[in-house]
Amino acid sequence: MSVHLVGGGTFEPTDATAPIWAGFRDEAAAHAARAGREVPRIAVITARSGDPAAQAAKIVALLDAAGPVEVRTSVIIGDGETVPPAALAEVDGVVIGGGHAPSYRAAVEPVFGELRRQVAAGVPYLGFSAGAMIAAERAIIGGRRIGGVVVSPEPGDQELDEVTIAPGIGLVDVAIEVHVAQWGALSRLVAAVEAGLVEGGLGIDEDTALVVGDGGLRVVGTGSVWRVLPGEQGVVVATMGA
Repeated sequence: MSVHLVGGGTFEPTDATAPIWAGFRDEAAAHAARAGREVPRIAVITARSGDPAAQAAKIVALLDAAGPVEVRTSVIIGDGETVPPAALAEVDGVVIGGGHAPSYRAAVEPVFGELRRQVAAGVPYLGFSAGAMIAAERAIIGGRRIGGVVVSPEPGDQELDEVTIAPGIGLVDVAIEVHVAQWGALSRLVAAVEAGLVEGGLGIDEDTALVVGDGGLRVVGTGSVWRVLPGEQGVVVATMGA
């Protein structure tokens, strides 16, 4: 099964977003069938960011549009709350939503090991925006300066000023940046690689998913995935189109 990393964007069902959610739902359905279930069970996790319950409802609607699902929703509302292990019991897929990346990382950290075990056992994972960022082994969770120098546009309602790297779930071995073309976030990823904060990274545009599976890497959606790696004389940047 695969890890589906979505670079953010709309939660509305469109021709662009439908294949992203359908691909994930189909993998969850295949896992359910092997377990003898007709309808896949999906854990949907949203953390503190605006209205997490509303975001969870939109995710459920996108999954339902792709096919029947049984959704187990764990909505994390306040600071200090974490994902209960029971939320991941006997599921066929896991979706972690978008918003405030440090809050997501803190809420999900107690079940990092369980998520790695589930994915290794064939449960597909979909991370949307922050959910994609924290899927990395070393996750960029915020900030706009490195060594006091501005390296990216103002990140919005983000209390972190220095670019901050923290342990993530560990589903992919390179850092993940999101909203790349839309927020100008590629510069932060380039600067983080050049400074040696991360060994390499992938930047994902909105309404675009990078699917990491047994068959390699695949891009779904309307945008690009930007590969950023250290080079002999700096940083090498290349795109992977849908």
